[in-house]
Amino acid sequence: QVHLVESGGGLVQAGGSLRLSCAASGLTLSSYVMGWFRQGPGKEREFVAAISWGGASTMYADSVKGRFTISRDNAKNMVYLQMNSLKPEDTAVYYCAAERDTRPLRAGDRTTAEYDYWGQGTQVTVSS
Repeated sequence: QVHLVESGGGLVQAGGSLRLSCAASGLTLSSYVMGWFRQGPGKEREFVAAISWGGASTMYADSVKGRFTISRDNAKNMVYLQMNSLKPEDTAVYYCAAERDTRPLRAGDRTTAEYDYWGQGTQVTVSS
C-alpha cells in the first residue's frame, strides 16, 4: 500500500524559510513524477512544483519561482520542498503527490488529475 507522509510545516514569519519533506513508502519512487500542491483557505488546490522521476528536470508555479526549490532522493524515498522568502499568501495546506510516469515533465504534471497518490498534507502558516 502506498503512503505519502508530509512533514515540516509550521508557523513562520514573512521572509522566513521552511523545508517540507515527503516520505514515500509502498512504491518505487524512481518510477514516479513527484509534485507539491497547496490549498489555501477557501481556495482550490493548486500546483506548486514538480520534479521528474530522476530529478533532472523541475517546474514551478509562477508564484513560487525563484523562492521554492523541489528536490528528491530516490535512494531514501524522500521528496523535499525548500521554501524561502515566504509570504502570507503562501499560507496553505501543502500536499505531496505521486504520478507514475517516467516521461519528461509536461504541462499535464501541473494538474491534480494526473497524480495517483496523495499525502494527508501539512499546514504552513506565514504571518505578516
